[in-house]
Amino acid sequence: MKEFATYTLLRLVYLVVTYVIVLGVWMLVTDREGLIQLEPLVIAFLVSGIASYLLLDRQREAFAQRVDARARRASDNFSKMKAREDED
Repeated sequence: MKEFATYTLLRLVYLVVTYVIVLGVWMLVTDREGLIQLEPLVIAFLVSGIASYLLLDRQREAFAQRVDARARRASDNFSKMKAREDED
């Protein structure tokens, strides 16, 4: 669970930081004001998604390994319970 929280928190931080930067540049270039604008938000989603893909590889891999290990344990436990039922 720690890996999931770390990865998700870092993705959210990337999104917020990217949005603040894009919004600042957007307001300088377009002379439009307002805290929430659709265009900078879409750009921030795209840029932060690419940055997360490139920069959070280690955290994503740790999360994937944790999920895989948990799935294997669940599968093993299911197989054991099924074998016990077959013996009965």
